[in-house]
Amino acid sequence: MGVNLTPIATRKIVNLEFLRGRTIAFDASIELHQFLALIRTHDGRLLSDDKGEVTSHLVGLAFRTTRLILDYDIRPVFVFDGKPPSLKMIAIEKRREVRRKAEEEYSEAVKHGDYATAFSKAVMTGTLTKSIISDSKRLLDLLGIPYVQAPGEGEAQAAYMAKRGSTWGVGSRDYDSLLFGAPRLVRHITIQGEEYLPSKGISRRIKPEYIELEGFLRHYGLTREQLIDLSILIGTDFNKGVKGIGPKTALKLVKKHGRLEEMPEEILNELKGFEEVRKLYLDPEVTEEYEIKWGSLDEEGLYSFLCDEHSFSKNRVEVIAKRMRSFHSKRTLEGWLPGGG
Repeated sequence: MGVNLTPIATRKIVNLEFLRGRTIAFDASIELHQFLALIRTHDGRLLSDDKGEVTSHLVGLAFRTTRLILDYDIRPVFVFDGKPPSLKMIAIEKRREVRRKAEEEYSEAVKHGDYATAFSKAVMTGTLTKSIISDSKRLLDLLGIPYVQAPGEGEAQAAYMAKRGSTWGVGSRDYDSLLFGAPRLVRHITIQGEEYLPSKGISRRIKPEYIELEGFLRHYGLTREQLIDLSILIGTDFNKGVKGIGPKTALKLVKKHGRLEEMPEEILNELKGFEEVRKLYLDPEVTEEYEIKWGSLDEEGLYSFLCDEHSFSKNRVEVIAKRMRSFHSKRTLEGWLPGGG
């Protein structure tokens, strides 16, 4: 979910060519949730193998990622969430409640043969299980694609890596990376160029959006700390925000008062404990003990994992293997090292 900064964010519409040669830290949780949401059958069921184990995430990770790598020379590093901060438990429970309701509505729609509604509800029911996470990491290992395990929030770790120059920027649908200090954020890195809106049951055209933190702050004359305060007023994954205050009103309040401590009493009364939320963004739990290292393609292991264990056809896996063979050959010839790009 994250914080909604869309009405005020200074965004530049770009295309995938803009990202060519860039090393980008992707929030693995958000990417996998997208795969679970959209890679489904017409009636909303997740794809699965012969044993009934979910494979939608593997399909998305394998085919979308290898296309980004081969066709656009985008060099992904996936960052996986660690233990969530205690303040996030309210947001997590809220998401669980949304999923429970969506699951009930999905079952009801299927019962009545209303597959359009069923699909719109099904996209909100995906859950990242331990097996989905472990299978995703295993696939990345077999493809030779790097990933990092964060101690806490994946977006915080991704932002930290970008700040250090280990990656060029962060790829995420959420704006939280900016609050964590990511110098560059790209939203909607998609090949299809469409986003499904479950509440409306329709898809809309989207293009990648590039946001530079320094330019965003300079445009409004804000500091990063003030952007965090503005977001706390709206509501984040760690607090509810103030009822009736949206991005534009929050911006006006921060410009007028400077920081949360100087806000009117009636606003402060709704923001108990905001100091802890602010600290989570300014000083998140991250690790510098990571390595962005590309491995090699393990073709035998790839076929065994996807075909033998998860019922993929050999022809489909050959497409994936061919893409990564080409990429690794090119990488070896050019002798490039992963980095900021």
